[in-house]
Amino acid sequence: MSISLKQIRYFVAAAESGRISRAAVELNVSQSAVTTAIQQLEAVLGAPLLERTPQGVRVTIEGGRFLPQAKQILSSVAEAIRSPHMSGDQIAGRVRVGVTYTVSGYFLPPHLIRFYANYPGITLELFEAPRPVLEQAIVDGALDVAVMLVSNLENREHIASEILKRSPRRLWLAPGHPLTRADRVALADVEPYPYLMLTVDEAKVTSMRYWVNAALEPRVIYRTASVEAVRSMVAAGMGVTILSDMVYRPWSLDGQRIETRVIDEGVPSMDVGLAWKRDAKADAACGAFSDFMRYAAAGLAEGPH
Repeated sequence: MSISLKQIRYFVAAAESGRISRAAVELNVSQSAVTTAIQQLEAVLGAPLLERTPQGVRVTIEGGRFLPQAKQILSSVAEAIRSPHMSGDQIAGRVRVGVTYTVSGYFLPPHLIRFYANYPGITLELFEAPRPVLEQAIVDGALDVAVMLVSNLENREHIASEILKRSPRRLWLAPGHPLTRADRVALADVEPYPYLMLTVDEAKVTSMRYWVNAALEPRVIYRTASVEAVRSMVAAGMGVTILSDMVYRPWSLDGQRIETRVIDEGVPSMDVGLAWKRDAKADAACGAFSDFMRYAAAGLAEGPH
């Protein structure tokens, strides 16, 4: 068994934050993904790296020895992949970037902060709009690139795309819900329970597609464009929902707990990626932005050196 950069990155995040839940939020992944990666890393190294406490997790003696080496590995990899144009002090220009709602709220902000620090001469003009509007703007040349849910992309004849991050969809439910008794559930198990349907960014269309494919129908009691409304209602026990790890948080705004369970079959991931006009040639500024997003999504883009 080999060690992966993901395992190292997840360990560093958990060690520095002191909580698996906080590391999961920072990494935009589920808590189980962080826990599994760290357990795999511990298995390879043959030593426990973190121990659980009532307050969260703390680094063991072995973990304390490994932590500076792990951070050095991540730093060295980030430095190694920087192509000459990734040194952004001398690059100037304007990039017109389209974004969809979910991307602008749950994926892009931390990456933008690091991008601006690395490329002070590049101005990003951000334009938030639904997917059909962004697709038309790309084809018309009104946008240079978009960061969007490419899993929903329709005009693939004229628009090229690249996946940056796949975010699994899981069942969200309140502690104590009957379905929490199992680690994995099927759509048929979910069907009888009240369901909260998110509609923003075509979430309803995507959701109904996999429900229909399974020849099932959710018992929808409420439809909303607000992720926070769904989060609060799930935590309060009003119903369940299926949403991506990217928008998952373990707590609602009023501090109530939210749990997740794996869906056994038929539920696709939510794929965030870059989209641009096919055969269009990017200038240096647009190329730098696109490359930075690739490295950022892989967890390898850091602050300026």
